[in-house]
Amino acid sequence: MGRDAADRPASHGDRPGVSRRGFLRGLEGFGLAAILSACGGPAHSRPVTSPTRTPTIKHRFVNVNGIRMHIAEAGTGPLVLLLHGWPEFWYSWRHQIPALAAAGYHVVAPDQRGYGQTDRPARVGDYAITRLVDDVTGLIDALGERRAVVVGHDWGAIVAWNTALMRPDRVRAVSALSVPHRWAEPQGESTPVASLRSAYGDHFYIVHFQQPGVADADMARDPRAFFRGILYSGSGDGPGWSATIPKSGRILDSLTEPRALPAWLSERDVDTYAAQFTKTGFTGGLNWYRNFDTNWTQTARWRRTPIQAPALYIVGDRDKISESPQAKELITGRSPSVPNLKQAVVLPGRGHWIQQEEPDKVNESLIRFLRSL
Repeated sequence: MGRDAADRPASHGDRPGVSRRGFLRGLEGFGLAAILSACGGPAHSRPVTSPTRTPTIKHRFVNVNGIRMHIAEAGTGPLVLLLHGWPEFWYSWRHQIPALAAAGYHVVAPDQRGYGQTDRPARVGDYAITRLVDDVTGLIDALGERRAVVVGHDWGAIVAWNTALMRPDRVRAVSALSVPHRWAEPQGESTPVASLRSAYGDHFYIVHFQQPGVADADMARDPRAFFRGILYSGSGDGPGWSATIPKSGRILDSLTEPRALPAWLSERDVDTYAAQFTKTGFTGGLNWYRNFDTNWTQTARWRRTPIQAPALYIVGDRDKISESPQAKELITGRSPSVPNLKQAVVLPGRGHWIQQEEPDKVNESLIRFLRSL
């Protein structure tokens, strides 16, 4: 862990947990790929407009929490961090970085540990949730700031929620795309992975990903075909993803190959993803999944602790996660785990990759949220 226990805020206490079924329902469709200060005047006085000049995205490296981290950034002003999910890197925020920068913010999208040009530690334990949270606070430090608005998608949303939970002193506000916050409910003697195996079998994607080297090699055989399939299948234009690996053991056999890419996704985009993961492989990102049980233990002290930061939730109505109990609580504005939710935005006809599928609407929602703080 990156912090001593004494440095962490105490839990507000445990309450009776939900049933095992409730826990599993919370994981079902848990993000497809994880399956899955002063900002100026009030929002009404600063209309959201498209920039007349697109800010340039710049790239550099910073030393964070014992690793060398690559970041993409643009703009000046209050700090906004954009945390990508699996299987992505900073590029998934290519539409948000210039738009938020033009709106008056210092926007930084890192390649999180194990991804892109950022270091990929060899030990599986180096990808546990406390390490990931420490990366966020370490990045805020490296950028010379005390606090930031933290925005995350998919696994990045999980990191954003947990940073707001564990380090509320460093998070000015939080926004999550696709993946809702979920209470850390006690599970008795059964670990999360064991519960998933019992309910869905060995071929459920999270269970399958636990095997060292297996999914890693499978995806690396044809990264371009993998990204065409995963990005299309999980989008609002695709048929969805079953989250079950077939008996062949090949994830490609569970994905739908598009006859033509949807309008929001170009062949160049697919090539960019494929080229990056051809260089780095998939192990770093898969190691995040291999800490499922460890993360459950590490977050135990925050069970039933609500996130107090102002929050925004955005989800596509064709993303399976929108059907989860936790997402429905946020959508209806009745989430005890996120009592300061300012807005939930549901994008019709959109799937898991919402900041890429519907960038203008996501940008508008984020900017309005930022200007309301």
